[in-house]
Amino acid sequence: MAEVKWIKITTDIFDDEKILLIESLPDSDSIIVIWFKLLCLAGKMNNSGVFTLNDSIVYTDEMLSTIFRRKETTVKMALDVFEGFGMIKRIDGAITIPNWGKHQTLDQLEKKREYQREYMREYREKQRQIADKSNCKTNSNVNVSSLDKDIDKDIYYMFTGDHERVENDAKKTAADLDQKKADFETIYAIYPKKVGKTRAFSLYCQWIKGRKINGEKIKLSNREIYLAVQHYVEQQEREQREQIYWKNFDTLMGQSLLDYVERGEVNE
Repeated sequence: MAEVKWIKITTDIFDDEKILLIESLPDSDSIIVIWFKLLCLAGKMNNSGVFTLNDSIVYTDEMLSTIFRRKETTVKMALDVFEGFGMIKRIDGAITIPNWGKHQTLDQLEKKREYQREYMREYREKQRQIADKSNCKTNSNVNVSSLDKDIDKDIYYMFTGDHERVENDAKKTAADLDQKKADFETIYAIYPKKVGKTRAFSLYCQWIKGRKINGEKIKLSNREIYLAVQHYVEQQEREQREQIYWKNFDTLMGQSLLDYVERGEVNE
């Protein structure tokens, strides 16, 4: 996942009760510097506040000491303080910052980027369609039959002023999105490693709509995706693999998902 260039820090951070308590400790300045370095590293990694290297190696005190250019004893002391105050949490040996995505709103940033990419793709497609249909008349008497069936509905509505149909289609699209979200949440609930939810949902929608893999369009149903995720979970549990070594959810929902779709389940 690409790094982000900013993290959110409130202006009253030094009025926070935990920071005030830290400032009363010996080597408080070093501890606070390490906290900010930890926040910056979490933003650079953009891994939902989980400190792992290549999804398989967890950051140790020694590794953080090297990265932060601080003594290992100081880093260990700082981490113990953070853990005691609930600022970090160790899960299966990995250091995590609880609710990182919620507090940093990185999901919203990712959504915005995804929306911009999709918007530009659709915009360029509309331009191509308009250019291809340049011989169509666009006066107030335009008729549906005068337009080819593949012309974007929005263009037709713009010509005819059929705002009611635009509104109805918008409601239908919103309802469809709500259903997709509900179906996705059912799948997300059975996967224990909660990393990469926003990108995973985007990939889920692509599978439902149909994705091109090696030149072939592959479309999966909600049930097929659910079973594929379930197969992966069962495989990891049979092998008694520690959760830290499982694929992040967005990684599993990528092309590797096809490895766990049973033969005959894929619909092209």
